Amino acid sequence: MPASPSTARAINDRLALRLMQDAGPLTATQLKAMTGLSRPSVADLVERLQSAGLVRVVGEAGEQRRGPNARLYGIVADRAHLAALDVRTHGVTVVVADLLGTTLAEATLPIGSNTGTEPAVEQAVALLEHTAREAGVTRLHSVGIGAPGLIDPVTGELRDSSGLPAWHRRLVAALQERLPATVLVENETNLAAVAEQRIGAARDQDDFVLLWLGQGVGAAVVLGGTLRRGASGGAGEIGFLPVPGTAGLPSASGCEGGFHALAGAAAVRELAERHGMDGDAEQAVVAAVSAEREATAAFLDALADRLALGAAAVAAVLDPGCVVLGGEIGHAGGGALAARVESRLATLSPLRTTVRPSGLGGQAVLRGALLMARDAAQDDVYAPGRRGATVK
Repeated sequence: MPASPSTARAINDRLALRLMQDAGPLTATQLKAMTGLSRPSVADLVERLQSAGLVRVVGEAGEQRRGPNARLYGIVADRAHLAALDVRTHGVTVVVADLLGTTLAEATLPIGSNTGTEPAVEQAVALLEHTAREAGVTRLHSVGIGAPGLIDPVTGELRDSSGLPAWHRRLVAALQERLPATVLVENETNLAAVAEQRIGAARDQDDFVLLWLGQGVGAAVVLGGTLRRGASGGAGEIGFLPVPGTAGLPSASGCEGGFHALAGAAAVRELAERHGMDGDAEQAVVAAVSAEREATAAFLDALADRLALGAAAVAAVLDPGCVVLGGEIGHAGGGALAARVESRLATLSPLRTTVRPSGLGGQAVLRGALLMARDAAQDDVYAPGRRGATVK
């Protein structure tokens, strides 16, 4: 059944908005070429979007730079405002942005391990409110949160995970209670993968796995261009993967005997110390990459050997064709570590798998959370009915 005229107009409007979101301001002539619509249809479309307050003339293009055909139409970015939070074990980072994802203000707050649950929640909420005010924003439409731990695939809620601060789970609930906005939460590694796929190292990949190498170890799986969470939301819990070289086996209550025991920050720090290097895991990797000494090269080789074990298991089961090294350690290792892991992986698996460093580094989780918030806002703003949250 063909679409009704009103449905067809709505589809065309959304297409035009997405094109302007991805390509930036466009002329009517460019919209005609990119949508395949007739000139009168494009003229009607532009008029509708301007009347709805979704687009406006932002300049002119072309050699003559005057006349109707030279007008550049762009999305009204301040039609809705967004916030993203990167929640870590010992603190939180907040960014406030417009509908196009342009950062307006950003702030980070450490939260000590001895801080009580409710005081920690209040500090994090106050940071969001202060950052929004600093950006001149009084209403937030959508808030995206990236946090460690499992997300229930049915309810979309952050599960109560042992070893993580109680304020993480309470923060999500507090924001949902206090802000009449769309509040979304996702596992930090999954959000990092989303960001790498759309604006980072995996832009050209429909299939890839992101290995998160930081305080903890995890993975995010993207197959067919879609993030895969698993039946219980635990796809990618690679820290529990049994691998050779550990003192024991992982258990249902802890990953100490799994891949985590080889690739977690504490294990990497111990490996660095054996090679005469000081500092935490990230600092040791940075120093090793920047130095040209035999000892540091040996450290990187040994670390690559460990990481290749996890990557080989992933390749054998999923055959993703590409592995991205993310997290603090993956980003610190850069191309030097990625090349070593790829070389080791080629000796362990017959499946050709490229290995790349993160393209977004420490911003990956925050960028992913912002993309999640932006998608939610655009789905609403580009359709009838809009809402926002007033910032106190």
